[in-house]
Amino acid sequence: MEELKSNENKKLEIEVEGGIYNRYAIQTHYVQIGEDYLELIKKYVLPYYKEGDILSISEKIISLCQKRVVYKKDMKVSKLAKFLSKFAMSSDAGIGVDSPYKMQFAINLCGRIKVIYAAILAGIGKLFHKKGIFYNIVGMEVTGLDGFYDKVFPEYGEFGIRIPENPTKVCNEIEEKLGITSMIVDANDLERVILGKADSIKRENDFLEKLIEDNPAGQSAQLTPFILIRKQEEK
Repeated sequence: MEELKSNENKKLEIEVEGGIYNRYAIQTHYVQIGEDYLELIKKYVLPYYKEGDILSISEKIISLCQKRVVYKKDMKVSKLAKFLSKFAMSSDAGIGVDSPYKMQFAINLCGRIKVIYAAILAGIGKLFHKKGIFYNIVGMEVTGLDGFYDKVFPEYGEFGIRIPENPTKVCNEIEEKLGITSMIVDANDLERVILGKADSIKRENDFLEKLIEDNPAGQSAQLTPFILIRKQEEK
């Protein structure tokens, strides 16, 4: 087996609440839509896993396995989506509603009235330097939509990737069938969100987010959707 290590330009260790934790980046192949996440974890993670570890899983990989994608070819982008997207702020963290496709997804999911209401309040919020109002109103399904972006992987330009379905259930299934304790995260270089975690994890989400606060998986072409978190033994 290859030696476990951190991603390039990412710290291996992090101190959280007095403990030192190693974050090992586990590289996979380029995962395709419809693959089996249990088989992926069994192949790439199980050989390294030790009791007490926590596996941090990128939400994108679980979503791809669940076929939670929406294709550009199946979307009709409305004049409203094109109009509202012009006023949305862009972000280096990933695709936002400045993309007409993501804005259209929001309209399809939430309805025109709610999206217009969110856009108006977001515009007012800009005057007071408040961010995130639009996403707070439309919810996590819109906030967490990834894809429609071909800069890293050209294929991702053709579809959007929704957040996983029942992420806590997925984590419990992974633990039941593979004995691996895990959490599913939506992480980028600006924020980290715990979407789901195994019931056996009793620590609060704030603690878990601190373990990955510098996004050890990266958000480029690392192909490291699995981060194995291991507490160092006290000397």
